[in-house]
Amino acid sequence: MTRLNSNQILALLLALVALGYLAMAWQIPAFPLPRPIDSDLFPKVLGFTLLGLSLLLFLERPQAQDAPPAPDPEEQARPLLLRPWSRVVVTALAIAAYALLLVPVGFVLASTLLGVGLTAYYGYRRHGVNLAAILGVVLALYLTMTRVMDVYLPTGVLPF
Repeated sequence: MTRLNSNQILALLLALVALGYLAMAWQIPAFPLPRPIDSDLFPKVLGFTLLGLSLLLFLERPQAQDAPPAPDPEEQARPLLLRPWSRVVVTALAIAAYALLLVPVGFVLASTLLGVGLTAYYGYRRHGVNLAAILGVVLALYLTMTRVMDVYLPTGVLPF
């Protein structure tokens, strides 16, 4: 019996997620009026795409250069919060905090804090330029979504 490599294990997990997602997509009720594109089309396309990509990942042959390299002593010398896996965990925690703060603090403030905080954490040190760029993008998104597209975004503590 052949042993599964890490890509094949990951592909099987992604296929299970895709099947669960597709099962939920089939539960979306059809719109009462006939239309060419219904509300369930996009989730079904996403589910089948993920299923197809997981199949391709499963069938991919591992290459010799895909073997994990020996641990880099320079990487081991870094502080714990600056190692690659720690950065993934810190970013995930920041996104979770963003999701929790989005309603009470508001979209503009929470998005700005997330952007400025993560760019500072990843080492960008021109804080004025950083703040101006992130605030510009966040305000443009906020105004486009609320004024043009009529999408409700939480205002939080800010008056607009």
